[in-house]
Amino acid sequence: MNFLLEEVDDIAVLRLKEPRLDSMIAPDLKAQVLVLLSNTNRTKIIVDLSQVTYADSSGLGALLFGLRQSRENGIAFLLFGAQKRVLTLLQIAHLRDVLVNYASEEEAINAIQQQ
Repeated sequence: MNFLLEEVDDIAVLRLKEPRLDSMIAPDLKAQVLVLLSNTNRTKIIVDLSQVTYADSSGLGALLFGLRQSRENGIAFLLFGAQKRVLTLLQIAHLRDVLVNYASEEEAINAIQQQ
């Protein structure tokens, strides 16, 4: 999986650099989330989906895995930048209220700092 990990204040920003979030990428995303969670000082994770133009059920499963594992560890987990096609899939799967997506990085950072 092609990604970039950045620290913004105390927030880990995982930037996906792939156009597809599917069964080929999902296992790598899950593994990366586990690595992020192994850092005991981390309390906030944001996933940048701005370059993802396609996602399937495996990709959504990986995002749900990240959310579930984060919650179990008391860590905030948000998304930002999901494009129309990905947002439509979230809506069809009734996950827009579960996998919270913000339009911009700034909005996501502001929201996660409030948690």
